[in-house]
Amino acid sequence: MGGQQCAQRGISLSKSTRVDKKSSLFSFLERKETPLQMASVSLTLLSPLFSNSSKSSLKLGISNANQTSIQENLNLICIDSKRGASVSQRRETLIKGLALLPLVVFGGAPLSEAREVEVGSYLPPSATDPSFVVFKASPKDTPALRAGNVQPYQFLIPPTWKQSRVANILSGNYCQPKCAEPWVEVKFEDEKQGKIQVVASPLIRLTNKPNASIEEIGNPEKVIASLGPFVTGNSYDPDELLETSVEKRGQQTYYKYVLETPFALTGSHNLAKATAKGSTVVLFVASANDKQWSTSQKTLKAMLDSFEV
Repeated sequence: MGGQQCAQRGISLSKSTRVDKKSSLFSFLERKETPLQMASVSLTLLSPLFSNSSKSSLKLGISNANQTSIQENLNLICIDSKRGASVSQRRETLIKGLALLPLVVFGGAPLSEAREVEVGSYLPPSATDPSFVVFKASPKDTPALRAGNVQPYQFLIPPTWKQSRVANILSGNYCQPKCAEPWVEVKFEDEKQGKIQVVASPLIRLTNKPNASIEEIGNPEKVIASLGPFVTGNSYDPDELLETSVEKRGQQTYYKYVLETPFALTGSHNLAKATAKGSTVVLFVASANDKQWSTSQKTLKAMLDSFEV
């Protein structure tokens, strides 16, 4: 079939290129057309490479060319329809293969679905309050705990919350065990209640005294002035600090904060709790927007109170 089509096109071309030289010359002189306008011939070629539809076409401009050379070009362009179908089939197979690539590379569900698990499905319930479960951080949870750069910590969390992924650049994975800047340990969130995160900062960033306690670093206002941007996610204004308090648990001292932060990236309401142990200052942050805060502030405060290192 492909050969018959090419033969027919060759006959059509032969007729269209039989131009009387004398009449063409007089026509050129009388109408003052350019040689390109006079000699141009339009030819429509059908090709399965460009479309599966027989109506798709490719326009070629032909001018004073040798008929034999043009016929050879036509023979090259006229591709058997079976080959066109084969190209289309290979293209379809390739697209399907790319669609399955995330499953092959990551070995399961896409990353966006990997975090959609409520913590109540794998964390133990609290012995003191059955409406919460207990998260105890271990070396398998964060790079800093594996490096021994942070002491284990724990807190209560509602069973419906879900753990969020921490970007590698924020996790401190690239700089352990000697990070110069604070990093994010873990993050959890609930769309209706808010979110929490644990942030760790090298002690050397706040004081030159090794193994200093939180009191030795300074008063609550001085500590939050250094750590405030890690509570809000952008900047800290002392006017945003509503309340401070000090809590003692055994040998460990904690500074607690209540902040109203209308311009914070984390949320318009923030609760924070900080302590120092070993070579690190650990900061627990609970955040919510106005809508979440109206219904979940008691839950967020209970989570904050439960945090300990």
